Amino acid sequence: MKEFVEFIAKHLVDRPEEVRVTEIDGERTIVYELRVGDGELGKVIGKHGNTAKSIRTLLAAASAKSGKRAVLEILE
Repeated sequence: MKEFVEFIAKHLVDRPEEVRVTEIDGERTIVYELRVGDGELGKVIGKHGNTAKSIRTLLAAASAKSGKRAVLEILE
């Protein structure tokens, strides 16, 4: 899943080399910290947050098989 989030984010920003995704695996939850370069946050979040909502929805659907909740944190 980490690679999935990284793949999407790299195609949204102008500087894909600055995209970093960290996976923190807990007992019931997996947290994905998505870090992008300065000024790129708006491209990942999207207008009215629609892009971020879509990524979170895909992540939740894909993680349902594992039985764990997935959380996406978007950081600059």
